Amino acid sequence: MAVKPGDIYEDVFFHPCLCLGVDEIGVAWGISLIDGSYPRETDLYMSGIRLLTIEQAWEWKTKGPERIAAEYRAEHPEAQ
Repeated sequence: MAVKPGDIYEDVFFHPCLCLGVDEIGVAWGISLIDGSYPRETDLYMSGIRLLTIEQAWEWKTKGPERIAAEYRAEHPEAQ
């Protein structure tokens, strides 16, 4: 998947993130639109990253990562 600076992607912790860069080995890094944490790094080859629309990012922000994970029947990593 082609992720580039300026894109909004979902990291493995279900945070919508603004991509600030992609390094030469395929790791996207950016800032969380949930809590401002930085850097939020995601391996593009190992994680099943997906791009989000601005509307989806706002939904993720208002619902929270745990609820989004539950809706997708996924285990939220921070809850372990």
